[in-house]
Amino acid sequence: MSLFRRNKPFTVAEKPELLKLLASFKNDFYVVGIFSLIINLIMLVPAIYMLLIYDDVLASRSDVTLVVITVIMLFMLILMGVFEWVRTQLLIRIGNNMDKRLNKRLFQVAFEKCLRTGSTDASQVFGDFTNIRQFITGTGAIAFFDVPWTPIYVIVIGIIYWVLGVFAAFAALVLFLMAFLTEIVSKKKLTASNNYYHTASSFATINFRNADVIESMGMLSNVKKHWNPKYEKFIALQSRASEKTGNISAPTKFFRFAFQSLMYTFGAYYVINGNIITAGAMVACAILMGRALAPIDLAIGGWKGFVSARDSYKRLTQLFTTFPEREQGMPLPAPEGKINSLNLYAIPPNSQLQVLKGITFEALKGDMVAIVGPSGSGKSTLARMIVGVWPPAAGSMRLDGAEVFSWDKDALGGYLGYLPQDIELLNGTVAENISRFGDIDSIKVIEAAKTVGIHEMILNLSDGYDTFIGEGGVVLSGGQKQRVALARAIYGNPSLVVLDEPDSNLDDLGGHALLNTLAKLKEQKSTVFIISHRTHILSVVDKIMLLANGTIQMYGLRNDVLSSLLASQKQVPAQQQQPEQQQQ
Repeated sequence: MSLFRRNKPFTVAEKPELLKLLASFKNDFYVVGIFSLIINLIMLVPAIYMLLIYDDVLASRSDVTLVVITVIMLFMLILMGVFEWVRTQLLIRIGNNMDKRLNKRLFQVAFEKCLRTGSTDASQVFGDFTNIRQFITGTGAIAFFDVPWTPIYVIVIGIIYWVLGVFAAFAALVLFLMAFLTEIVSKKKLTASNNYYHTASSFATINFRNADVIESMGMLSNVKKHWNPKYEKFIALQSRASEKTGNISAPTKFFRFAFQSLMYTFGAYYVINGNIITAGAMVACAILMGRALAPIDLAIGGWKGFVSARDSYKRLTQLFTTFPEREQGMPLPAPEGKINSLNLYAIPPNSQLQVLKGITFEALKGDMVAIVGPSGSGKSTLARMIVGVWPPAAGSMRLDGAEVFSWDKDALGGYLGYLPQDIELLNGTVAENISRFGDIDSIKVIEAAKTVGIHEMILNLSDGYDTFIGEGGVVLSGGQKQRVALARAIYGNPSLVVLDEPDSNLDDLGGHALLNTLAKLKEQKSTVFIISHRTHILSVVDKIMLLANGTIQMYGLRNDVLSSLLASQKQVPAQQQQPEQQQQ
């Protein structure tokens, strides 16, 4: 067992986790930068080649010179193609290595988000990282490495003739302004459209999990009415953003080709008037102009991907800050199952309502406690607090003296069993579900199944314990699901077991198996909390806790609480009779 300490709060001085990850690949990015340097230097070769063709080969009419410079030019272009391929592979490798180093953390953050906020859609977390990785491995990153070379090409043009260099600088400045304008007109709409897309997608994903309810009661049209405005808003915003971007990208292409053509015009003018530059220099400047403007044009074309990656980066950074990585603390011994609660207050995720108020009680090792009370009294919330699903808003819930919420769940899991009110089995085989997706111990799996009375039922499935259940698998009845989940809860003889309505879907046979299960848990001295509305459960428990309005009304030994309840029920009719006698 181990207890983890919560991370230090995020401060401005600290680098965001994603930024640290990107910084750890700086050497790889330096290598990509070196290859970009070589590629862009080789990009000068076509301009030099045309310069030599017009100024030397045509003048000397030398076939040998033509062949030699052509062979050199082709060799350099082949070399450039190889370097382009290597650069692309390096970026892909960076993306894959980022994924390998971050996927465990992403999985944890997605889980924490669902656990702490009540969300059931974790796909956006992985989708956001995919956006970042695709940007890094795509044309967006390549444009980032090539854009710094635009001034270099402009300087080279200026060396050939300063007027043409000034014109090239003006052309580059115009395209840079176009890129900046793209950011201004599209940023808000693209960000808003992405948010509406995730909202619409999440709405459909969550509600389609109840597809049988929607189909049986003809709710599809009504659900679509709620989904449609969100999706239409996404389409409208995306269309407007695309229109705005298109209104800029189309003129950008015009300016790019116009500037490149005008370079020929100005070059030809200076060739004709005064032989200031040669024809070869004119063609070389035009080629360099095209190369100088290409990365800017590429960046504008990929602006949508850049905005998407930037928004994804912001969302992930916020999530990583909100849900810091758990740190391992000092080792703790295996828990015996003693529970102490002191002045506990609980507020569920996405709520401001105090569901539990001032809960104080103690349960010793081996105690079997029934938690009873009317609906909405906070019984299921208390169950979650006991197993450490939600942190307390105030007060404490301790297991063997240590805060339950602070235990390392990976280490604690084998000593704790939990059956929630809403039963969900994971996608996997029956054996994997019962063994909690750990290393399958066949003896323990079968023992748990026999204890809850489902061994024969499992053997009658198509593949026995290897039968796939969950999404896309064999459909189990509500009672079968509940008993498989009960087997999962008692797998490995845990020290602490919390059962929330374990008999809600059980028939008489299942109810009898549940009593046998409780008897075995009592025999092995497990501490058990059981929430139930069935009175026969009270016959096997040691203590009873009565909850109402989020507070403990009664707590103590079973017979004492039952006697108090019986006495209070007798007092009510007596109090009602006294006014009647006075009236007579």
